[in-house]
Amino acid sequence: MLGENGRFFTSLDSYNVAICRPTPFVGATTNGRGDDGGTSDPYTLFTVEGDVIVKLYGVCTTLLAGATATLEVGVTGNTAGLIALTTATDIDENEIWRSTVPALGIEAVGNIPTNIIVNGLDIIETVATADITSGNIYYVCLWRPLTEGATAAGVSIRGSVAPAGTQI
Repeated sequence: MLGENGRFFTSLDSYNVAICRPTPFVGATTNGRGDDGGTSDPYTLFTVEGDVIVKLYGVCTTLLAGATATLEVGVTGNTAGLIALTTATDIDENEIWRSTVPALGIEAVGNIPTNIIVNGLDIIETVATADITSGNIYYVCLWRPLTEGATAAGVSIRGSVAPAGTQI
């Protein structure tokens, strides 16, 4: 995300900004993103170090497909802790996904839940019930450190970690 001055945004209202743009869902492909129970499920969206406060939402860029598939975002042991289990086909193009009822095109920042993540638990996307065979969502993480050295950064499709504020 570039500002008018051509520089990357690194913060918004004292939150750091990290973006993760994973590859599209291809659940019909063994171990691809969206393959329920495959090696990419759960899919690591953001690596976290220390304790952080986060506001996280997804933006659907292509309608999701998968008859009974469900999707959630959270951490290991609480996989729906950030975005509750949602039927994948209920998440449509141009919707902001922050709950089981995605919003079309616009959402108040105050409506995006604020959560605390502790002990460096990574933020993960989990496919459940069935494969998500197509579609795409990218994620925005607004975050603040709570402990010294705490960070959150988007994980690219190549597995490398980019600093917060860097568009992936």
